[in-house]
Amino acid sequence: MADGKMSQPRSLSQHQFKWLLVVPLVAFFVLFFVIPVGLLFATSFNPAKVGQVALVSDLTFDNYIRFFSRSNYLMAAGRSILLASIVSVITLIVAYPMAFVIAKTENPARNTFLLILVLASMQLDMVIRLYGMMVILGDNGLINQILQELGLTDGPVALMYNFRGVVFGLVQFAIPFMVLTLVGVIKGIPSSLEEAARSLGASRRRAFMRVTLPASMPGILSGSLLVFALSISSYIVPALMGGFRVGVLPIHIYQQVAESARFQFGATIAVILFLISAAAVAIYLRLGNRKSGGLA
Repeated sequence: MADGKMSQPRSLSQHQFKWLLVVPLVAFFVLFFVIPVGLLFATSFNPAKVGQVALVSDLTFDNYIRFFSRSNYLMAAGRSILLASIVSVITLIVAYPMAFVIAKTENPARNTFLLILVLASMQLDMVIRLYGMMVILGDNGLINQILQELGLTDGPVALMYNFRGVVFGLVQFAIPFMVLTLVGVIKGIPSSLEEAARSLGASRRRAFMRVTLPASMPGILSGSLLVFALSISSYIVPALMGGFRVGVLPIHIYQQVAESARFQFGATIAVILFLISAAAVAIYLRLGNRKSGGLA
């Protein structure tokens, strides 16, 4: 108490209040990302002991030497990158027209209907969606029956339990994410830019290629990164659509941890998968910086 008056509690400034709002997110990030990933890294440097998970102070590079000295693991890493890249390209080609139509549809009812079509597939469980694809793509599935009835094939075409089947499964899983990412970016492109190009004599196709497509590049890059990350880390799709015959890194992680109880080597594969994803993010940031006019 000073001068007979009670001191007033000190209020938080606007800047301090903003930082206070970030605290729950930072705590969640540290608790459920930084600590688990740190433990994963530490486990990968522990000596391989079947059935043992506890961290020890004895560090070794044997797990990484084993990974890089075995051709099957190196091929799995290359196959994972190739698979995620192919899925990203196909998803972009399929999703961009749909996203463009949704973004350019001004009628609220039609726009809402198109968005519902995109979001409807995301409401179903992933396993249910994949089993639905298995009915369509199987040897006795709808597509093979149509091909054989039309006389285009003499027997069933292998559309499942191979690399092709995993690509189909991942593309149908990733399309909604790509569409939603692109819609927001395309909507933010001022229509006056394309109109100005058309008024200067550019055809509709040239105006799209020179104006709309470059302006939507941030959405293309971010959507491709999202699809790449989802594809390279997917386990359930290669397991069901590939029948464990497509050896990608998530399948090897499952086999090492759940089947062989080699937790240290499983952690090593997981760390390498994480580093590949981190490299993809770094490439995305570099490309995004170039496209936005920043310094590379």
